[in-house]
Amino acid sequence: MKNAKIKNIKPLGFPWQTSDPFLFCAHHRDEYPKGNEKMGPAVPLDGRNIGQDFTIKDGWRMYHGSTMPGFPFHPHRGFETITINKEGFVDHTDSLGAAGRFGAGDVQWMTAGKGVQHSEMFPLVKQDQGNPLEIFQIWLNLPKANKMVDPHFKMLWAEDIPIILKQDANGKKTEINLIAGKLGDVSALAPTPDSWAADPNNGVMVLTIKMEANATYTLPAYTEDITRSLYFYKGSSLTIEGEKILEGHVINVVSTEDLEITNGENDSYLLVLQGKPIKEPVAQYGPFVMNTQMEIQQALQDFQRTQFGGWPWPETEQAHARDKGRFALHADGKEEIKD
Repeated sequence: MKNAKIKNIKPLGFPWQTSDPFLFCAHHRDEYPKGNEKMGPAVPLDGRNIGQDFTIKDGWRMYHGSTMPGFPFHPHRGFETITINKEGFVDHTDSLGAAGRFGAGDVQWMTAGKGVQHSEMFPLVKQDQGNPLEIFQIWLNLPKANKMVDPHFKMLWAEDIPIILKQDANGKKTEINLIAGKLGDVSALAPTPDSWAADPNNGVMVLTIKMEANATYTLPAYTEDITRSLYFYKGSSLTIEGEKILEGHVINVVSTEDLEITNGENDSYLLVLQGKPIKEPVAQYGPFVMNTQMEIQQALQDFQRTQFGGWPWPETEQAHARDKGRFALHADGKEEIKD
């Protein structure tokens, strides 16, 4: 019998498929080795397609980096990025002069709006041991009304993100990190002001879930039937409303129903994305997401003409000092120092 609460179950690919209002999600897990004097891998890079290294070799990838792994400066327009860091460090710099370093538990929310260039590098700061990295990067669309707003980035620091702990009748625990939206009577930190998530009526929710072996947790219903997807990316198996699901699948579910999740024999990890669809045409060309192909052509012309403010940093693979702690320097000069 078909499970009335589960719309469909699909294998995870790379990147992960998402539904409106989300554009996609990339999960990066890399077991980086010790760092060298330039905070790159202290091992030879032979056999890698430098500049386009997306194939896991020895447990890690360089992505677009040449000496340090990561994504050197590149433009965006018309959407938002939500970068969730679970392990390691990410160094941010952008064409507005903003910068930052964020680590495990931190989240960066960036509204690209009318256009910004930024760099996201993964500095291997430890020279005496490995530098594992785990991040999610979620692309959240912007409605036409907000596609050309001023770019803006905000840090959601680990110390401030709500953590919800649940315990079932057998004492088994589930831990939830509430990154966006509202779960029960707990509200997340505010996103950037022009985000689709900034209006609570849009029902955007982003959370990560860690379940102990054999734990049971009920994800509460939302008031409307909107997009709700559970990405089961690490563990052995889950049983959702009586249906057994193996690791490596996305489960798209009915949002207006409570959803009982029972974990298998190992700790399990999920990402949950929820939101009201924007229901507008999507035209995408690489890092530009607009409503029409004409707007994409305009984005290309604008970038060629203005470089979205240019690049005020000395390196395209810009990173911060090895001993620099977590911080955020905003375009208006305001600085947040965490450690």
